[in-house]
Amino acid sequence: MRLQRRRAVAAASLCAAALLAGLPLRASAQSDKQLRLLVGYAAGGPVDAMARIVAPLLSRELGQPVIVENKPGASGALAGELTVGSAPDGLTVFFAASPTITIVPHIHKKLRYDPAKDLTPVAPLLSYANVLVVAKDHPARSLDELLSLARAQPGQVFYGSAGVGASNHLSGELLAAQAKVKLVHVPYKGNAPAMNDVIGGQISMMFDIVGGARKYISAGQVRAIAVTSPQRNPMLPEVPTMREAGLPGYEVGGWYGLYGPPKLPAATVQRLAEATRKVLATAEMQARLADLGYNAWSGTGEQLAAQAAKELALWGPVTKGIEIE
Repeated sequence: MRLQRRRAVAAASLCAAALLAGLPLRASAQSDKQLRLLVGYAAGGPVDAMARIVAPLLSRELGQPVIVENKPGASGALAGELTVGSAPDGLTVFFAASPTITIVPHIHKKLRYDPAKDLTPVAPLLSYANVLVVAKDHPARSLDELLSLARAQPGQVFYGSAGVGASNHLSGELLAAQAKVKLVHVPYKGNAPAMNDVIGGQISMMFDIVGGARKYISAGQVRAIAVTSPQRNPMLPEVPTMREAGLPGYEVGGWYGLYGPPKLPAATVQRLAEATRKVLATAEMQARLADLGYNAWSGTGEQLAAQAAKELALWGPVTKGIEIE
């Protein structure tokens, strides 16, 4: 009994010392619970793949389990709707791709929430640029030649996308509007089948994420015309920007960010945002982003909201006449 008492006293002393030093004694009640990372697309796509890279790193920083849940539907908006309806306890987070926040509200007429008002921006994660590619045997070898061909053959230049409302769909619509040409959109169920038809020559061109298109460009299966970022991309340093190629006002990018439900407490937002910034600073994350052609975007929820508002305004005029159920 005396031995047990001495051990208890020793343990209590150690606990007191740890408290005085500001050291955590055990995981908090919050960290014992599972955090759901909601993805608005099916498993296997680029958004899902990145969420599954982030989840274990975020789990490590938060000290709690983080699982990815796929909730496809409404061009990613279903996951946002589920987030809006969840409790503001920090256990449900929306892993959002920018089109769901900045494009879908314009074209989904039955959307049951407003991403700008009903979601709490937590933190940005990464940004990316697209590259315009054509089939390897396509006669156009520059943006100027491609646009000249489109003007000479109005309605005969077809471009593919991952679907109606996808960022590469709207990238094509913006190109047509700024260059004053008529391009014909061909929606696919994902980037891969669209790229296959560019390679096969069934369609003329498409916009794709630099990281996804690089292997096809390197293999000579498609030809890169221009990147949509304001600066040249390190993965494709020889490819000009759209501005350099002759469209000074053209700039399109995408991003992924984390959002919480409405009324998420500021302390919870700060906790999640700080963990996200630490994830982005890890060597593992830096390596994966570089390999996939993404750029880390470490920032605040306010910066995420500001960028979303800017792009929401950009896509408004471009999406006129486009509607999805």
